Amino acid sequence: MTERRIPTVRLGEDGPEVGVQGLGCMGMSFAYGPADAGESRATLERALELGVTLYDTADAYGRGENERFLAPFLKAHRDEVVIATKFALSIPPDEPAKRIIRNDPPYIRQAVEASLERLDVDVIDLYYMHRRDVNVPIEESVGTMADLVREGKVKHLGLSEVTADELRAARAVHPIAAVQSEWSLFSRDIEAHVVPAARDLGVALVPYSPLGRGFLTGGFVDAEKELTGDDFRRTMPRFQGENAVANAALLEPIRTVAKAHGASLAQIALAWVQQRSSVHGLPVVQIPGTRKPSRVEENVAAARIVLTEEELALLEPIAAKVSGTRYADMSFTSRGRERR
Repeated sequence: MTERRIPTVRLGEDGPEVGVQGLGCMGMSFAYGPADAGESRATLERALELGVTLYDTADAYGRGENERFLAPFLKAHRDEVVIATKFALSIPPDEPAKRIIRNDPPYIRQAVEASLERLDVDVIDLYYMHRRDVNVPIEESVGTMADLVREGKVKHLGLSEVTADELRAARAVHPIAAVQSEWSLFSRDIEAHVVPAARDLGVALVPYSPLGRGFLTGGFVDAEKELTGDDFRRTMPRFQGENAVANAALLEPIRTVAKAHGASLAQIALAWVQQRSSVHGLPVVQIPGTRKPSRVEENVAAARIVLTEEELALLEPIAAKVSGTRYADMSFTSRGRERR
């Protein structure tokens, strides 16, 4: 029997066609504690079998290690896979924990050449500006990115954590296929300005952390007590102390809906994000991260769950009750710069 594959959708007006759910690959090399390389490779293969075709990475994930890790998989499946990577977070050699945001044209050109080499590809399918350097006009940065398209080094452009006005300014320079931002039952700030702008401009939304970095699965409560010392979720205010305890209580409505569907908490959280597409009228391709084939099977199955109006109403109040911000420093997010 042929296994059911997820449907596809187009990113932007002229972007690539991809499965309605992608795969965030960061945790296979970086940020979420130790990973098993063999199991991660099996996860990549299993995701592709199920119709996942958008694979998301960045040059900052493990200082390029995540891009190198993906290279053999890409080589084996180049015609089947859409690879997305990002630039902007420069890491000083003598300060590996520090990130400097750079959007200047010379840095963009340096970054794209390095990513092409690490990924071992001739062209990057979707190239994102990872974070916004407000000291560089966005028209200048996107103009350089557009040059990379004309030179055949990049096929399509994306932006991450930009405001609605920044998206409009970028779109005036060159078509934008996708905007990436955190979007989940716990994080809905982009709905006020960014989502309507993306819809009006024909830009797709690619939500990252749709599972609230694992918190929405019920996998942990207090990051400082339950996660390994190298797990960067320990630095996030909403996963610490009293915030974490208060936020854990917000999972109860998700449990209620999950029980009604015979589904997991993760599947309900993902189904909710997927239905943002019909609620807001634009393409949505979320990129949950996982390092286990069984989890990618669970995540992909969520694409077939449709929540009722009553269930959506039950989940609606959650985001407004969340305690703590998603980053300690919100200045580099769209929320931190968006007009109220």
